[in-house]
Parts: sequence; C-alpha cells; structure tokens
Amino acid sequence: MHSEVTVVLGADQEFHLIPHAQLEPHEARRWLDDQFVELDCQPVRASGKVLLVDKVLAVADAAGARQLGDADWAGRFAAAVIAALGKSVVRIDVLTSTISS
Repeated sequence: MHSEVTVVLGADQEFHLIPHAQLEPHEARRWLDDQFVELDCQPVRASGKVLLVDKVLAVADAAGARQLGDADWAGRFAAAVIAALGKSVVRIDVLTSTISS
C-alpha cells in the first residue's frame, strides 16, 4: 500500500514525505507528543486542549523546511502522522490549517 504525507508550508514550499517505518497508533501519538514539546509548540485553543489534528499541524509548522528537509526526521514524522490519523495518504496544509486525506 502506498503511503505518503504531503506538507504545504507555502505557495512554493511543498514536501512529499514517505514513512520510514510502521508505527502503532500509541507510539505515533507519543512521538508527536514529544515533538510538540521539543519544538515548543503552543496550544491553539484558549482551553489549552490540544486535538490530534492541532498537534500535527503545530509540529509541521514548527518543524519548518529545515526539519521537513531532513530525510530521517521527515520519515519519522510521516510514519507518525499516518499511524496516528489512521490514513495512508495525508495532506497537511499549514497555511490554511487543514488536514485532508
């Protein structure tokens, strides 16, 4: 099965990421949690509650072109997104704050 995560950071910045491994959903959520903290992401809701899609968007945004261009990190991110969301193809548009499959 083909798996891919596309991350759009801007009109001229689009990254096509292929997962390097297969993760269990709980492992994927833990990895995203760790990255959310490590990249100093902030909750977007006043309540402080962070939904999974908010976390994915925040990590993609904070990672930026530098980390999305790093094949090792990008492969782990793609694997985590696919496992956490339960989709084989995911498009993350940071500009419009949307995730689609």
